[in-house]
Amino acid sequence: MFELDTGTQMLILFGLLLVIRVPVAFSLGLSSLFAMWQMGFGLDLVGDLLSSGITKFSLLAIPFFILAGILMGTAGMADRMIRFFRVLMGSLPGGMGLVGVVVSLFWGAVSGSGPASVAAIGPMIIRGMEEDGYPRAFAAAMVCTGAALSIVIPPSIGLVIYGVIAEVSIGDLFIAAILPGALMGALMLIALPLVSRQRTVAKLSNLAQLAPMPYGDRPYATRLWLSFRDAVWGLLTPVVILGGIYAGIFTPTEAAVVAVVYALFIGFFVYRSLSFGTLFDALNDAAASSAVVMLVVTFASLFGWVVTVDDVVGRYSEGLLALSSSPWTIMLVMAVILLIAGMFMDAVTIMFISLPIFLPVVRELGWDPVWFGVFLMINLAIGLFTPPVGINLFVAANIAKLSLERIAVAALPFLVTSVIGLAIVALWPDLTSYLLIWMQ
Repeated sequence: MFELDTGTQMLILFGLLLVIRVPVAFSLGLSSLFAMWQMGFGLDLVGDLLSSGITKFSLLAIPFFILAGILMGTAGMADRMIRFFRVLMGSLPGGMGLVGVVVSLFWGAVSGSGPASVAAIGPMIIRGMEEDGYPRAFAAAMVCTGAALSIVIPPSIGLVIYGVIAEVSIGDLFIAAILPGALMGALMLIALPLVSRQRTVAKLSNLAQLAPMPYGDRPYATRLWLSFRDAVWGLLTPVVILGGIYAGIFTPTEAAVVAVVYALFIGFFVYRSLSFGTLFDALNDAAASSAVVMLVVTFASLFGWVVTVDDVVGRYSEGLLALSSSPWTIMLVMAVILLIAGMFMDAVTIMFISLPIFLPVVRELGWDPVWFGVFLMINLAIGLFTPPVGINLFVAANIAKLSLERIAVAALPFLVTSVIGLAIVALWPDLTSYLLIWMQ
């Protein structure tokens, strides 16, 4: 009689729990406990495994980066940043569409979280693009896609988690992701002219004339200076965070704390837009967001332990290697698995489930784990705006007051350009190493 091994039973149970809408963290925990019971392990072991899985110094970067992003949004950095880029580039073809792409990339270097980025910059960009003549659904789709790059562009929470799991330098991952992240943003610009037939107000070249420019009718140089003066502290944020890491002044985890202190300083003493009331609300929001992520990380570590003990890693990685002798075929299979998984699960869960199986294959094939980390993040970023469970789509639908289906359809051009970017990174691995080599 055919019998399933314990690890496979656990994976099936996990999938069934997700189907009946049990929260991801509890699905991981319950399926792991079932497998441990099947293998005869006592529950007294669970506490130690949960504790060892979560008590890692590098993971402290997650709640602090989340808090820093929320504080910067609350302090008004996003609004000032959008005004600056609108003055700088608003008269170029594409208007607020171009501004939205650039701000999404820039805010990715502040937030590190896709859904948080949608919430922070989405309302202003969607409103500005709609004023410039873009359909509301297309504007929301653009925000979904641009904000998804937050897990690719450093400092990325996803890269922090990957670095912990794969035991790879988080600083190297941050550096390696800069050029691919910029490439993904540049490819988004290709989709802007595709909406021209949907415009109801004006042609792309005239969009900048539709909505009033910030700072009135003053000369361009004056408006640019005023907007830069207001936004300079926000524009310096990536310099402070990433510059400190690359200069060796502090580690990525310490950089997260520095980002929080920097946001507090700007909010209280420069912009004076923070109060103890808004600080409490920001702490509350950050605690709630961090708890969701860390709860998944906690139970995922237990899940990963069972996967290792039952040798699910060995069986499934060997099966993956046996699919083909071509590394390209294996890479394609991995990409398809990640893209499909991204339609139904969040990025953190996918990493904890897939990486124990994928990483042995990566090492066997001699792939650079830093490059694979960036490749993985782009796959997961695409999942953030791919239905049916693309988290960014839900956040944008709530902000834009549109159905998820309308935004998902409008996001199809961005999905195509993102897949093209993924293919370029897959075919051109050296793109992730140029800056690493230059900085050595």
